[in-house]
Amino acid sequence: MFAWLTPDEWEAVRLSLRVAGLSVLCGLPLAVLAALAIARGRFPGRALLDAAVHLPLVLPPVVVGWGLLMLLGVRGPVGALLQDWFGVRLVFTTGGAALATGVMAFPLMVRAVRLSLEGVDTKLEAAARTLGAGRLDRFLTVTLPLMAPGILSGAVVAFAAGLGEFGAVITFASSIPGQTQTLPLAIYAATQVPGGETTAAKLSLVSFTLAILGLLLSDLVGRRMLRLLGR
Repeated sequence: MFAWLTPDEWEAVRLSLRVAGLSVLCGLPLAVLAALAIARGRFPGRALLDAAVHLPLVLPPVVVGWGLLMLLGVRGPVGALLQDWFGVRLVFTTGGAALATGVMAFPLMVRAVRLSLEGVDTKLEAAARTLGAGRLDRFLTVTLPLMAPGILSGAVVAFAAGLGEFGAVITFASSIPGQTQTLPLAIYAATQVPGGETTAAKLSLVSFTLAILGLLLSDLVGRRMLRLLGR
């Protein structure tokens, strides 16, 4: 697939897939916990948590990247501690690009999981409780399987969205070929050099293809899971 790409162009595609995959892999468990807290939690500040989770949807991505840079940069309050205590540096790294992408995609995962959770029939959970199932057992055997369509669909949509993230990544991780220059950044870089129109067109076609495949896969996964659950 995409055999007509040059090695440098293919590297940008490969890096985009890796960054988007890491962002979903690390963010999905947190998204499930956040969705549970927002949908089922009863605690002061729940509305504030809901607003904070969805903030990346309404903030400019550059602002999100700038906030990450101020917080996790080598001179930031958290970034300096990570650097001094653990020798970990996120800014201008592949991990940093995945983090920025994950922050931007996080609300998409939370919304999908939350909608799926709100559709779970609480009578089934109550029936499991009357049969002696504990809270963890009920979650693992009843709630989680019924949430699965939303979890999987949210993961696929977040992955597809992560492939196109630009503003937060370039602000926090810069555009370093082979390290942080994902597909959108490579397209932008190609438009800045004379004669780069062909490269930009090829990479744009790849980006369009991956986005369409991601959306189709999300719909397919959601429908298949609903059929398996008899819904």
